[in-house]
Amino acid sequence: MERAGTANGTYTVNDIHPCYEIDNATYIFTSNPSIICVLLYIFLGSLSVVTIGGNLLVIISIIYFKQLHIPTNYLILSLAVADLLVGVVVFPFSMAFSVTSCWYYEGLFCKVRGSFDVTLSTSSILNLCCISIDRHYAVCQPLTYRSKINDRVTGIMILVSWAVAALIGIGIIIAGFNQGKCEESCLIDALISTTLACIFSFYIPVIIMLSIYLKIFLVAQRQANSIQNTTCQSTKSGATVSKIERKATKTLAIVLGVFLLCWTPYFLCIIFQPLISDVTPIAVIETLNWLALSNSMLNPFIYAFFYSWFRSAFRIIISGKIFQGDFANSKLL
Repeated sequence: MERAGTANGTYTVNDIHPCYEIDNATYIFTSNPSIICVLLYIFLGSLSVVTIGGNLLVIISIIYFKQLHIPTNYLILSLAVADLLVGVVVFPFSMAFSVTSCWYYEGLFCKVRGSFDVTLSTSSILNLCCISIDRHYAVCQPLTYRSKINDRVTGIMILVSWAVAALIGIGIIIAGFNQGKCEESCLIDALISTTLACIFSFYIPVIIMLSIYLKIFLVAQRQANSIQNTTCQSTKSGATVSKIERKATKTLAIVLGVFLLCWTPYFLCIIFQPLISDVTPIAVIETLNWLALSNSMLNPFIYAFFYSWFRSAFRIIISGKIFQGDFANSKLL
């Protein structure tokens, strides 16, 4: 391990972290943190604030405005809760690790961080899976949509998503975090548990969702062709409803696409790392981890960009009008 000597006999661990010093084999925070350390705190702290604020806007909007009380938005609400918890719980843990490494907190810190990481990321993707099922019925079976996807069914889907995510998170901790200490990396050491986690928490749900959205796309294309060849007034009225559903499906497909762009590099790194001879640098793993976590910050911006009613709700909340009167029944469109 390379050390750079200082005038007072304290050594800076250059190859470990810019925010640490070592004195008599004990790792301590440096009294004069580098500019990199300060910038990391500011940048990662800002990500956390934006993530919390954006998802709070989504949660308050769906809960407060009655016009948004529909099954699809309840699933979006559940996804926003998972993203909010990422900002409140996972971001501080990950920020502390990225800035201070695992030397100070040892095994317990890494176990807690890993547990929340696995649980909340799994919850997010399972909620996205439920959203894809909702969109399938809305576009492919519009006549039976309201009877099959109601508030009760949506509630069950949300409960199952969170329960499965919690079980996977706990199972990974029990199976893969039995090592004594965490050194330099908070990755799960057990190869089998890591592989199973990636398969059940990411790859299988992604394959299911992509298959569902492919079917939705094909059905939507057939509907569009049918509408163009029809002049019946009743069909035009039905086409308007179908157009609204297709727009919602397109927006939520973009949410899925952004999720995949953010999370796929991290899961690929985790599952292929045991198969390569060279050790993946901690900086690379942490960068991919933060790319994945940043997905929780992006969803509110997607909703605001594509949904006019979310933009209206956000404006009412940010302006403070909800404290000046009863806007729960406001028409947001």
